[in-house]
Amino acid sequence: MPITTPPAAPDLSGSALVRAPERPEPGYWAGCPGVRYEPDRDRFLLTYRERRPRDTDPTADGRDRGWRCAVAESRDGVEFHDLWSVERADLGSPSMERFALLRRDGGYLLHLSYVDPADRRWRIDALRADTPEAFDLATRAPVLTAAGTGTEGVKDPYLLEHDGGVRLFATVSRSRAFTAGERARAHATADIHTTGLTVQPTALAASPDGLRFTAPPGRAAEVLDVGPPGAWDAYESRITAVLPDGSGGWLALYDGSADAAGNYEERCGLATSTDLRHWHRLTPDGPWLDVRYADVVAARGRWYLYYEQTRPDGAHELRVAVLDEFAGLRP
Repeated sequence: MPITTPPAAPDLSGSALVRAPERPEPGYWAGCPGVRYEPDRDRFLLTYRERRPRDTDPTADGRDRGWRCAVAESRDGVEFHDLWSVERADLGSPSMERFALLRRDGGYLLHLSYVDPADRRWRIDALRADTPEAFDLATRAPVLTAAGTGTEGVKDPYLLEHDGGVRLFATVSRSRAFTAGERARAHATADIHTTGLTVQPTALAASPDGLRFTAPPGRAAEVLDVGPPGAWDAYESRITAVLPDGSGGWLALYDGSADAAGNYEERCGLATSTDLRHWHRLTPDGPWLDVRYADVVAARGRWYLYYEQTRPDGAHELRVAVLDEFAGLRP
């Protein structure tokens, strides 16, 4: 039967640390996980990001912030070692955020989410290589840009193979009419998400190969709107993972925040769909889990739930919980 009510939230008390932040201080994060499991090679592949505090000068180029992203490998799903990495300076960018990895057509696709140095708006590019160690930034190609989508930015990709092609879920900053003052502020810090000037729903694009994506521009591409005014997810609704619900439909994990003040501390909700385009919230009254950027994969007869979580010292760390059941589903 399709899921119609929120299932019991998993117990994360037995979770394990995957990556710790550089320092035990606010603004230092390790997180933005995206995970794949390869049964034929019995290995986990993880993408993650490291962040440092935002520059105190609001007119600066956001020095540090999302400064490093990596692809890492593990045999047990807990202990990872890096295969490939990139720093924001390599892209000439003020910041990077979530990456997405997909094995397809005998090779690997990597989608990069970063601030475009040309217009200071978030964008997504793609790399292709035979192995995760062989990605070459010189070969990157644009996938989705603010100008091409009719938005104020597009970021945080999640890739899903479906019907022989690839579906890309991404957070977009909805375009709207700005006053002159708002327009000046919108991208002054190279991160419109922190300004409160527009909302951040999830949009969907499709591709036959994971490289060339098409989507209607603007609001027509949005598939998970933000919640109504006053809701816990009224400012942002970012799909971070999609999995079959066991009944022919789909279950999504999504990050939500009520306003721009919660941009760095989103929490996780649930939504369901029968067609990947129309999503129904299971958690309209409050979040399901107090974590962000959750991704989940079935491996070795269990679920591996990866997520970013805030620590008591204000830093963020990347953790994994190994579960026999997740959202009422067996692996």
